Amino acid sequence: MSQAFDVVVIGAGPGGYIAAIRAAQLGFKVACIDEWKNAAGGPAPGGTCTNVGCIPSKALLQSSEHFEHANHHFADHGISTGKVTMDVAKMVGRKDTVVKQNNDGILYLFKKNKITFFHGRGSFVKAAEGGYEVQVTGAKEDVLTGKQIVIATGSNARALPGTPFDEVNVLSNDGALKMGAVPKKLVLIGSGVIGLEMGSVWRRLGADVTILEGLPTFLGAVDEQIAKEAKKAFDKQGLKIELGVTVGEIKTTKKGVSVAYTNAKGEALALDADKLIVSIGRVPNTIGLNAEAVGLALDERGAIMVDAECKTNLPGAWAVGDVVRGPMLAHKAEEEGVAVAERMAGQHGHVNFNTIPWVIYTSPEIAWVGRTEQQLKADGVAYKAGTFPFLANGRARALGDTTGMVKFLADATTDEILGVHIVGPMASELISEAVVAMEFKASAEDIARICHAHPSLSEATKEAALAVDKRTLNF
Repeated sequence: MSQAFDVVVIGAGPGGYIAAIRAAQLGFKVACIDEWKNAAGGPAPGGTCTNVGCIPSKALLQSSEHFEHANHHFADHGISTGKVTMDVAKMVGRKDTVVKQNNDGILYLFKKNKITFFHGRGSFVKAAEGGYEVQVTGAKEDVLTGKQIVIATGSNARALPGTPFDEVNVLSNDGALKMGAVPKKLVLIGSGVIGLEMGSVWRRLGADVTILEGLPTFLGAVDEQIAKEAKKAFDKQGLKIELGVTVGEIKTTKKGVSVAYTNAKGEALALDADKLIVSIGRVPNTIGLNAEAVGLALDERGAIMVDAECKTNLPGAWAVGDVVRGPMLAHKAEEEGVAVAERMAGQHGHVNFNTIPWVIYTSPEIAWVGRTEQQLKADGVAYKAGTFPFLANGRARALGDTTGMVKFLADATTDEILGVHIVGPMASELISEAVVAMEFKASAEDIARICHAHPSLSEATKEAALAVDKRTLNF
């Protein structure tokens, strides 16, 4: 006999567990199904973000940044350390501890909100009276009936055609986070978020890192001026980035991996490396969902087709996060999860795709929200631009990190903020002010007239807003 619920959520990543919690808070009887396992075989809710994405990568970035500072910057502050070494096993162990703490936190929230958790793979069985039957396949088999279903099954790393991940020599983001030693030579294919962040981690620890990118431009989705500033910083650090390449045959050898490629000049070259990380994007995860059993519509990429409110073609069935259209970002999934739960309760859930922030947690950090200057030009929008370098910011000088700038783009007539782009220290935190401002349709002058603490990095945002109208206070 199946167990009946008001809402069954398939997947406990950022979209799924947030949807489950909000639905429970709104009075629904909720079940959540998730198959992620920890090293002991126990449940590990949190999806890609918690287990092999956002959280573990930030843990490694933090550890490697401490190592870099100790080796190259502490002396500037009068701190003598002697020879500094890195215990990679301990670093990875700390990362695993951080991940488990987040897993356990989600399980605690499920218990606190009276959500019934099922550890296993969820898949559709059939449409049932007033809802759907969902099979749970795991250590224990269960059949659930849900009046409403939220699908939040996330995404998987995209492999190169003909070169599957073996997670030994050819690594996805999962394998990249588990390396137990610093490779002498590391090649990454793809200069997106994962490529730059993982490349940064292992470069700081001593690896010779080369990133191969097929596109002719660096970070094409980023404002061009900001991308150029970031590229200069990465070049200076020794992160080798080759643009406009065509990757050819990849061979695994006893010593590692050999990557053949043609560079932007048309020259045939090859790189031998200890490890290869492939970071060329992700694909929606609908494998094993048994969508055909209920007629759930998928697009040509395998993503679940939804409308603007995340409704699928099936009554009472919703989908959120990486498995649907839009940016594959954890916080986008969270916003959709909350919105769907509220819509199920008859409320008006809200997700504004125009104010979703993007962040790359390298050093310097890169963050942006809204449109880029090249997009405004392409759309024929009359705009004003203002920039301010961290080199002229007192707090940045005191930190010893003056790389980068803040850039504001505002409507030429109304002064409404259209985009804010930052490369530099704490960009991931500074961008939030811009997100709030844009949600409230603020003008650049509004930011310029708000009192910012002195000295602070946020003064650079105030100065950039002032610069839109060719003004400055030059703190």
